Amino acid sequence: MSKLTHLDGEGRARMVDVSHKPETKRRAVASGRLTCAAATLDAVLEGRAPKGAVISTAELAGVMGAKRTSDLIPLCHPLPLAKVAVTITPDAGLPGFQVSAEAITTGPTGVEMEALTAVSTACLTLFDMLKAIDRGMTIEAIQVDEKTGGASGDWTRRDPAAS
Repeated sequence: MSKLTHLDGEGRARMVDVSHKPETKRRAVASGRLTCAAATLDAVLEGRAPKGAVISTAELAGVMGAKRTSDLIPLCHPLPLAKVAVTITPDAGLPGFQVSAEAITTGPTGVEMEALTAVSTACLTLFDMLKAIDRGMTIEAIQVDEKTGGASGDWTRRDPAAS
């Protein structure tokens, strides 16, 4: 791409004009993870976390975060989201939690930022709810895994292990 679409002719930041683009169904899936001590994961799984229902609260926070993406990212368009689903899965192998989010809209621009914001917000909520028992947690590997719709077509992250 030779032209930077978020800059005007004088180099000022601007929101991209999507008024000429057709409305199509758009979908994006993002993922990330929070790693923690095994004892922290056990506390969540056994219902001993000091702030209560950690996973369901973080999933709800992720949905709420997706809905506020344009308030947080300066040049994002506000989108009418048809669906946002956040799933947090405990993973003893990390140890920690795998977080995924799916966002869907029908509109002239994609929902990748909304899916990424959902994952980020869910991970941050996990961290907030568990920091009293584990200050060494890390949030890692937040990424878009797939997107569908729009002029650029469909895209899926290729698994490097499959090569």
